[in-house]
Amino acid sequence: MRVPRVKVQPLPHAVFLTRLASAANGNAIDVRLGQGAFLTLRLVDLLSRDHEPSHPDAFTYQHRATERFCRDLQCGGPEEAHLKGLVGTAADSYRSGDSRLIAPALLAYALYLEDDARYEEALDVLETTLQVGGERLRVADAVAATLRLARVNRKLARFADAETAYVHAGQLAAAAGDRYAVLLSRIGLAGAIQGRGNLAEAERCYREILADARMAGEHDAEAQAEHGLGTTLLLRGQPAEAAPHAWRASELYENEAAQLRALGDLALMLSALGDAESAERALALVVRRSANQDGIMNALIELMHCASYRRDRLGFERWRGECEGRLEHMAPNMVTDFLLKVGVGHARFGYFSKAETFLAAALETAAANGLHEFEFRIERIRNGLGDCREELENACADATEPVTSEPLRTVRQSLQELAGAGV
Repeated sequence: MRVPRVKVQPLPHAVFLTRLASAANGNAIDVRLGQGAFLTLRLVDLLSRDHEPSHPDAFTYQHRATERFCRDLQCGGPEEAHLKGLVGTAADSYRSGDSRLIAPALLAYALYLEDDARYEEALDVLETTLQVGGERLRVADAVAATLRLARVNRKLARFADAETAYVHAGQLAAAAGDRYAVLLSRIGLAGAIQGRGNLAEAERCYREILADARMAGEHDAEAQAEHGLGTTLLLRGQPAEAAPHAWRASELYENEAAQLRALGDLALMLSALGDAESAERALALVVRRSANQDGIMNALIELMHCASYRRDRLGFERWRGECEGRLEHMAPNMVTDFLLKVGVGHARFGYFSKAETFLAAALETAAANGLHEFEFRIERIRNGLGDCREELENACADATEPVTSEPLRTVRQSLQELAGAGV
């Protein structure tokens, strides 16, 4: 199965023009918005000292043309609002001679693109933020842009670039005395270590950060450390120990999107414990309430996995179709996870030849993107593929009966109350 890759473009912001390649109609709304983004960011480039126009009226003419194009979009929706806001803010920045004024609008647009799983486009906007602002950029904006740049690179499995950006963000934050941002940079680095497959070191880092966050009274950083620790313990094969950390993270988060991400990961832990019912309850909450495409796609993949666990062939194919329709927007780790769980699903239904095909594709994708933890896991499952069904199921789901302990009973009861409240 083909894994989507974005070609390197020599023209600045040309990544937005690649929307044309995936659109059946050249006048499609998405294409028009991509063209608007390209023009808007070319206008923003003129605010940089490295792109000062040769003619004094160049900015004025380009602004008028871009403003006219965006005004005629009439697509509605948040992206159009972001573009029109950027055009207006760019004009204000140019008149005042202060390019720093554009940074908040660029950061907001980048976050929208990231939440919509348009990672390459988000990277382009974040790089533009840092380039246009340069050394004049406010420290808080520079730290925020660098942290987000690191996070998007991490989602794209570009771990070396992510780690470099996290270190730089931490240095900027430390120089500014921003303890919270320093903690965020450390959390991000731990996530990159986890992504590379060094789970023991990731666990050590998260536990250390968790203690420091509690001592500093930084509840959001504490939530993120709890969340990271939970996912690391899950990957280390300890879902019963992981679940209370994920639940605690969901309680500590004040942002609903973050709460739903934690619930999505809690579902993975409950599924690994053999509690498909509780897992599906958490996943249904994510799909119903989340506006974040990352969270929704991960939830759909796991709903597919739960269906195969329950030997629900109809449900498995339904969720598989939902996932395949979004494959082009998935980050490499999501594509790998999807291929792996399709392979596991086929094996559970007795289609071992299909299972081998998908597991091989998952391994290839993981290897191509440096997802070592995935590689280890896929190899373990492939090694048991030729054995009996019971051995395969033991490799894919460590428990046939839900594991019970006092912390887990509390988690399950709280989750049931949350789902029953309909919030």
